[in-house]
Amino acid sequence: MKVLVIGGGWAGCAAAITAKKAGAEVHVFEKTDLLLGLGNIGGIMRNNGRFTAAEELIALGAPELINLCDKNSNHKNIKFPGHEHAFLYDVTSIEPDVRKLLTDMDIKLHLITRVTDIEQDKKIIKGVRLSNGDYIEGDVIVETTGSTGPMGNCQRYGNGCAMCILRCPSYGPRISISERAGVKDFSGERNDDKLGAFSGSCEVAKDSLSEELKNQLETTGVAVLHVPSEDVNYDKLEAKVCQQYALKEFAENLVMLDTGHAKLMTSYYPLDKLRKIPGLEKARYVDPLAGSQGNSIRYLSVAPRTNDMKVIGVDNLFCAGEKSGLFVGHTEAISTGSLAGHNAVRFCLGIPLLTLPASLSIGDIISYANERSQTREGRKSRYTFAGSDYFKRMKDLNLYSIDIKEIENRVKKVSLDNVFNQKLV
Repeated sequence: MKVLVIGGGWAGCAAAITAKKAGAEVHVFEKTDLLLGLGNIGGIMRNNGRFTAAEELIALGAPELINLCDKNSNHKNIKFPGHEHAFLYDVTSIEPDVRKLLTDMDIKLHLITRVTDIEQDKKIIKGVRLSNGDYIEGDVIVETTGSTGPMGNCQRYGNGCAMCILRCPSYGPRISISERAGVKDFSGERNDDKLGAFSGSCEVAKDSLSEELKNQLETTGVAVLHVPSEDVNYDKLEAKVCQQYALKEFAENLVMLDTGHAKLMTSYYPLDKLRKIPGLEKARYVDPLAGSQGNSIRYLSVAPRTNDMKVIGVDNLFCAGEKSGLFVGHTEAISTGSLAGHNAVRFCLGIPLLTLPASLSIGDIISYANERSQTREGRKSRYTFAGSDYFKRMKDLNLYSIDIKEIENRVKKVSLDNVFNQKLV
């Protein structure tokens, strides 16, 4: 039984782990030289409802990636505007640990390996073609290619190629496996009738900060700096992917987090204005390199799917991460990826696919985002455990909890404890 995971971000890594634990031979194809994708410039975990989802994952039997993030977090249980009990993993150390985990599990990693096409027989994908001409057969495909790029989309819907961590000019554009299989993807929308949304943060080299500001970040994990009144831009909040940060506090202040680099919670910020703020007089962007004028554009390629993560219209194609919905965040990617990888093996065995119940926050967000994506208004929203409309829904439904024992019991109540640890083959 051979599972091909296309894309090595958080969702792809999670899918590979659960598919491997279920008993499959697993191959991960990643076009760049790094796993984790946007996870290499992310770093925020366990904030708000993500704490609940992280503990659900652990109870469901998918603790590996959560544990690695906890291990690599230099700052735990910090607060910043609108967010509680956040863990900040170090983006400069997490990827090698994840790579070692997958390698130790005998998951086959194919880095700098871009899938460019598929071979298909009616509704079955038989295998994938690589940019070097090789053909790889597989029994089931999990697509976790994300929703950013190719470069033309960042030019058309944003401010051009921002030269971000995905490095499309060097490693090639993203392609949609689902569309190659004849499925029509959909895009997230914005209020001004544009598609997609800007990535929500930038990274600044910590060594380019003043010693005082650098020390504050490394000691407390967070700094909130006042933006000069003439530079406050409320309109930019509407364009952000991360609507949990679309609060006026994030326009009136520059919120910085220590994730290895200094993470600016803004899509982009002109360097000349950034350097007006005390402590940032010598600031320099490390991602995206064009952080003065733009960022990558995301949510341009989302596959229609059922709540077991199977793509509608193709028998053996599953999806996860941003490819599977208008989700924001690493925890959300790990959650959908874990389910997709597990169900890929169930599909090969011809046994019923697992749908997580709405009594779990992971099950609820998967079904709720799917339902909402059927409407134009729903395609203007983004879905995250960490804030915006979905976190309010979590609280309204009493799904939000930081009581670990309560969360464990919630999973046991539906007889799903350690389900992702089950060896099916």
